[in-house]
Order: sequence, then structure tokens, then C-alpha cells
Amino acid sequence: MLRSSAVALALLGSLIVPAAAQQQPLRSECLAMANAPPRATPVSLHRTAAKAEEVAITYVGHSTYYIDTPGGVRIGTDFNGAYRTGRLPDVVTMNRAHSTHYTLFPDPKIPHVLHGWGENGQAAHVSTRVGDVYIRNVPTDIRRYYGEGSGAMLKDGNSIFIFEVAGLCIGHLGHLHHKLDETHFAAIGRLDIVMVPIDGTYTMSLDGVSDITRRLRSSIVLPMHRFATPLDEFMRLIGQQFTIDQRSERTLKISRETLPGTPTVIILEGV
Repeated sequence: MLRSSAVALALLGSLIVPAAAQQQPLRSECLAMANAPPRATPVSLHRTAAKAEEVAITYVGHSTYYIDTPGGVRIGTDFNGAYRTGRLPDVVTMNRAHSTHYTLFPDPKIPHVLHGWGENGQAAHVSTRVGDVYIRNVPTDIRRYYGEGSGAMLKDGNSIFIFEVAGLCIGHLGHLHHKLDETHFAAIGRLDIVMVPIDGTYTMSLDGVSDITRRLRSSIVLPMHRFATPLDEFMRLIGQQFTIDQRSERTLKISRETLPGTPTVIILEGV
């Protein structure tokens, strides 16, 4: 009798533990690293470490970058279906500020479609893991461009998306329309790489986006949504602490170990 009871309890425990594990919230490593004190890495360990996994980031057009993870997940940012190269993304993120930043009819073969806006006036809440990447969002407001209330701000109508993969924290500011406050910066955490709209009009002023870029102080800044913005003007505004690296290719391959020591604006081909 005792033996059968023990077996039953063990079986019950094996069912409960996985269920409890599934209910645990996903944890952001980028927020944890942003709040943690600096930690030195012993030289001996650094030398013997295996080669870091690289993430490939490709400029596709407008505000769309493709992020290819070491685990084979492809992500398309501000995806509207018009800007594509190679195979379809496995994940797409969208912002609804303009039709060039989203589509309500994405290719049905795309398994994960993540909206930066919620339903019924609610903020979007994205916290999901796909393969080797953890994806989350920070809601932001947008201006209404048409209909009643045109020009007014719509609360939580868009999102900043953050992708955590291979030890990197990658942020896409989306169609940002306003300055960020302390609660936004706290929710974003540390960003190693940030994709920044620099049109200076449709999103926000160059002064405003330059202030945000300086505050984030990411190792790599990837401009997007440029139109005819003079790069010299953007570089002047963000300050001399940033260097510029103009590339003749559309793809950047990067790992945690190969991040530049000085904050760098990298202009990929086509931007």
C-alpha cells in the first residue's frame, strides 16, 4: 500500500513540475545586465572561450531589417511585405503608424506575426521566445494622421521591439513619434545595437532622436527610415563620441565579442 502511494505521488509530481515550469515568466537578460554592476571577465577564461555565435543583420528597405540568429530564426522588423530578400522571415514585427510599416495580410507561411499595437485601445504586450531569440516590446504613442483627431497622440499605438539573442540586446525603435521618459528607458534596459529612424519629420525631429541615441549609448547604431536626411547632420547632432562606419554591403555580422569599443554608427548599403 505504501509503495503504491509513493508511486502515485511521484507520478503526480512529474505532472506538476512541468506545468509549474511553463507558468514561469520569461526573463529578460538585457534588463538584468542593465541593472547589474560591471563584472570583469578573467583573462584566462576569455582566451579559452569558444568562438562566439554571430548574428547577421541585413538592411532590406525603409525600416525593415532582417535579423538572422545563430539558431536559424529569421526576423523581419516593421514588415509590410514589400521589402524582402531571400527566404521568408519566421517572425515579423509591425508598427501601425503607416502602411509602409505593417500589413494586415502577411504571407500565411510566416508562423509568428507580432503587432506593436493592441486591440480596443490596449497596449500590446509581447514576451515570447522563438528558437534561440527572446522578443519583447515597449509600447510608445503615435500621432493620428487621418480622420477625427488628426494630429493628436494615440496612446500605446506602436512599440519598440527588443530582440535578445546570442548575448546581444538588439532594439528597433520603430516609427517613434515622441521623446522617451525614464519609464521607457527602464523598460528598454541595455541595448548593444539600436535601429534608429532618422527622417527628421515623419517620426520625430533629428534633435529628438539624437537625444535618445546619445542616452541609449549603444555600441552600434543602425539608421533607417532615412529618406534624404544628410548623414553629416545626424552625426553632428549625436556628438563626437560616435564614430561613423559606412559599408558597401547590406549585411552586418556581429557577436557580443566583436562589438566596437567606441559607439559606432554603421551605414549599410541602401540606407
